[in-house]
Order: sequence, then structure tokens, then C-alpha cells
Amino acid sequence: MATEDRRIVLVTRPTRLDDLVARFNTERQAQFYVERLGTDFGDYLAEHGRYHAAVAQTTTALADVGRVQRLERRFLPNFVFGPHDLIVVLGQDGLVANTLKYLDTQSVVGVNPDPARWDGVLLPFTAADVGAIAGEALAGRRPIRQVVMAQASLNTGQTLYGVNDLFIGPRSHTSARYTIRLGDHEETQSSSGVIVSTGLGSSGWLKSVYAGWRATTRVLLPADDVAEPSPAFPWDAERLHFAVREPFPSRTTSASIVFGRLEAPATLTLVSQTPENGVIFSDGIEADYLEFNSGVRAEIGVADKRGHLVV
Repeated sequence: MATEDRRIVLVTRPTRLDDLVARFNTERQAQFYVERLGTDFGDYLAEHGRYHAAVAQTTTALADVGRVQRLERRFLPNFVFGPHDLIVVLGQDGLVANTLKYLDTQSVVGVNPDPARWDGVLLPFTAADVGAIAGEALAGRRPIRQVVMAQASLNTGQTLYGVNDLFIGPRSHTSARYTIRLGDHEETQSSSGVIVSTGLGSSGWLKSVYAGWRATTRVLLPADDVAEPSPAFPWDAERLHFAVREPFPSRTTSASIVFGRLEAPATLTLVSQTPENGVIFSDGIEADYLEFNSGVRAEIGVADKRGHLVV
């Protein structure tokens, strides 16, 4: 397929101001609400202005390279991507991760709309250079970095992918009850949920779990006995790490399978014993979830597809 015939899908998101206007109907009402709480509304305006300027600049640059279709974040779960589409994501990092899990072999160009505001680990490019980068990517002249994902496969036939992590547990701040199986070891647990992290996500939610463990250990053990492990591992590592949050041991529940590594093709099996409000979601997007209620079995492992980031 000729480069000029390929579609470029530009994925965007609402700004904080967009969300406030949707909530309060007008910008003036949004301003009143924010300033009444003592917050600087000017920061909302500045972020909004820079983001929409980046959208306009990116759209114009991409139009010189190929056919551009803009896609808002909320439509990602139901959008049908073509096999030859190039996906351009106008960040933050979370939007890149959320986009990757809905793709198959398509490549993603991450664009940082406001480098002074966002670090942009997954956003190596700016609106100023996206036209040239997209052209090179369409021509196959840009390197691609592989990203290993997590996959939850349910006995209901449903599947959910995670680019950073998966969460399996209760919808609210309560406890979930389930059986967990790793290899030949199985036990019943009650906890506030299980986090399964990829290499890409290992510097995020999993890092906070490590930090809690480390701080607790420092209190309970002499400082010299406290190791300083790093949770981070490579984005393309064919493994996952999992951690159980707040497991509660009792007469009927155990807490020995609280952390582990899943080297592909190994899997972690969880069977829900929670009557309602059990969920599985990925990458912090709670609205896009699978139900994990009584009888649902989830097989968690390295996904059968990869993310493809243009670098």
C-alpha cells in the first residue's frame, strides 16, 4: 500500500478544562468552581491552550503525510483499526498505554503536547517533529520498540490486555475472596486485590507496592538487613510480576502466595469466590472492566500479542 493511501489515526483526550466544562456546562461556571476552592484557574487555561494548539499543529503536519482521522479516547474500545494504520497518540503516557492494548500489529507514535509539563516516558516526539517522524514510520524507516503485555483470559470467553498492569479484585475498598494457584501451589485468599505488572508498568503501581514493603521492613528489621530491590525490569521481558495487596490470613484463608514472577508461558490462576463487585481492569481504566464474580476463572500470563512503539 502506498504511503499516501495509509490512514493515520490521531488519538486525543479531553483536557482537565474540557472535563470541567462538561461537568459545569460553561467555562465561567468551571472557573467559579475552581477558584472558589482556592485553585489557580490559569493553570487549567494554560494546559488547555497548549494541548489544543498541539492538536492543531499535529493535525496539520500529519495531513501533509497521509489521511488523518481523529479519535477521542472514549471511543478506543469500540474503534476498528485497520491493519496498516499508523497510530499517533497525543499524550500523556497513560493514553499511549491505553491505546496499545486495543491494537494488534499497528505501530504507535507518542507525541508530547507539553514537554514542560509532562515527562513523557512514552512520548519521545513533539508536535514540531511529528510530521517527519510519521513519514519515516509509514515508510518503515523508524526503529520499533517491542512492549510485552499482560493478558487475562476468562472462562466466560472474555479477554483483557494490560500494557502497564492488570488489577484483579474488588470494585471498592473492600476485600475480595478467591482461590489463587501458582504452579502446584493453591490457596484461598482474602485481600484487597492482586496487581500483575509488565516491564513497562514495573516503575508504576508495582513500584508503590515495593516502597510499602521496604518501609515496613525498615521498621521491623535492622537497617543493615534491609535489601533495596528494584521492581523495574525491561519492557520487552517475557515475564510478569504479581503482588497481592493486604492479604488477610485466617482459619479459612492463607497468605503465602503474595508475590511471584510469571515467566512465559507460566500462568497465574484465580477463581472468584466473591458474589458481586469483583472486577478485572487494566492500566488504571476502571470504567473498562471485566466482571470477576463467583465462579469466574482468570488465567493471567504474558499476552499473545505485543505493543509496537516508534522510537
